Amino acid sequence: MTPYKNWISYSTLVRKEVIRFLRVWSQTLLPPVVTMTLYFVIFGKFIGSQVGDIAGYSYMQFIVPGLVMMAVIMQSFMNTVSSYYFAKFQKSIEEIIVSPTPFPIVIAGYVTGGVLRGLLTATLVMSTALFFTKLHIAHIGITVLFAVLTSVLFSLVGLINGVYAKSFDGISIIPNFVLTPLTYLGGVFYSVSMLPPFWQAVSSFNPILYMIAGFRYGLLGVSDVSIPFAAGLLIGLTVMLFCFVWWLFKTGRGLRA
Repeated sequence: MTPYKNWISYSTLVRKEVIRFLRVWSQTLLPPVVTMTLYFVIFGKFIGSQVGDIAGYSYMQFIVPGLVMMAVIMQSFMNTVSSYYFAKFQKSIEEIIVSPTPFPIVIAGYVTGGVLRGLLTATLVMSTALFFTKLHIAHIGITVLFAVLTSVLFSLVGLINGVYAKSFDGISIIPNFVLTPLTYLGGVFYSVSMLPPFWQAVSSFNPILYMIAGFRYGLLGVSDVSIPFAAGLLIGLTVMLFCFVWWLFKTGRGLRA
């Protein structure tokens, strides 16, 4: 296919994905905003008043980056896993797979839809946070970098889950039993430096810690980890997962196997 035809295929997939989640915005965009608002009220106002400042910021300011990233992770993941699984369930994915569209273009289309939903949700959550506290962006480039990398990464994870899911229950296993625990243990509500040395070492194996820490550095200018290492880790994981998803598409996993 020519570059122009690839672009048409890619833009069509992206448009389909965006229309899909915007059409039911009350189910895709509104719930995370309501949930994060409750976090701001309960943790930021009630509990935060008892905790005090962390790293020179109020507790409310400190948890905002973590809550934004929690929304990005969940929404990016859910967009691709639900979209791909439903396409597989309705057999419409087979039409895309057998088309002349290269697999990287198909993957990019699904991932872009997840990224757009994740970043749109992040914007809404950050806008909501302004009603509760003041925010400033210390390093806008790093903020955008970690938000996009995290969204791409979990959009790919969602595709993998969608490929292997055998039922509607299968698309909820990862978010309930993997993503939620790792997110809560990734420094959303606390600084990892506050933990005992043993638990700091354990936390260092949690990749979500580096996503939240990098985004927090972009917003507030404070971090518990090395930012270059965190960025390198996310880029490496993203490349690895993209190659794995490409292999899944080429071998027809979840379709022919």
